[in-house]
Formats: sequence, structure tokens, C-alpha cells
Amino acid sequence: MGTKRRSYESGHKPKCLVIVDDTAEWDRAVYYAARWAVRVGGGVVMLRVIELEDSNQQWLGVADIMRAEAHEGANAALDRASGRANGIAAITPERVIREGIPLEQMLDVIDKDVDISMLVLAASIGPEGPGPIIATLAKGVGSFPIPVTVVPGNLTDEDIDALS
Repeated sequence: MGTKRRSYESGHKPKCLVIVDDTAEWDRAVYYAARWAVRVGGGVVMLRVIELEDSNQQWLGVADIMRAEAHEGANAALDRASGRANGIAAITPERVIREGIPLEQMLDVIDKDVDISMLVLAASIGPEGPGPIIATLAKGVGSFPIPVTVVPGNLTDEDIDALS
């Protein structure tokens, strides 16, 4: 993971990566990221990771249908998130859909886009913990290639406005 960040070099602009998942608080991360992008003159990359763990056990036709439905759902989620970012900050985020293990896909997206300078995640406020991505990341965040911003899921739009 040695790709040099180029976010602030001439001809580049800083971007933050936001994970758009099915958690209740995904909107908090999108809101923060959109506000940040406007503030720094940067961009937002929205990533939706599709986990198709059962597709190897399925007949080919069924697996294809499952994959198509998953991509349809991913596009719908990114449409919602993109519309939200546009409403907040009049920006059009880049959209990325990947299949696989979320952490691996996040790292690969970061590795391939030298302008991504921050990962923005929202933390769940529920008793089950901050969420699976944050829990997984926490173990290896010391060796993560870029800064990680965790937005508490209980912050209001006004709270985030004051912070971004």
C-alpha cells in the first residue's frame, strides 16, 4: 500500500471516500463529506461494496440474477446518497460499485485513486457497537494509508455544519 497521495499537487484535488452501506447512519458520513468537499474545494467518491458470498454455491443463472439485483440495489443506494450530497453542497460525487470484501475493496479504491486523502465513516449509536467496517478498521487503523474521520451517528446537520 505504498501509493503516494497526490491530492494537493498541481492538477489534482483532494477527495474523500465515503462508504454507502445499509446502516441507518450512512447519511451522516455523506453529509460530512459533502460539507468537507465544499470547504476544501475537493470531491467525494462514494463506494458501495456488494458482498456476494453465496454466489459460488448457486447455479449460474441464479447467481447472475442475484448479482444483477445487487447492482440494482447498489445503484439505488448511490442515487440516494448522490442526491443527498448534491442537495447539501451542489456537488456530484464519483460513484464506485465493487464486489467483494468491504475492507479489501476500500483499500483497493484508495490505492488506485491518488487523490483520495481521507476516509469518512459514520458510527452507529446503537448498543451493538460502531458498525462492522469501523470495528474491522479499528484493528488496523494504525497502518491505514490515509486519515479516517468517524462521524458520530447522533450528530445533527447543524452539529456537522459547525464542524465542517
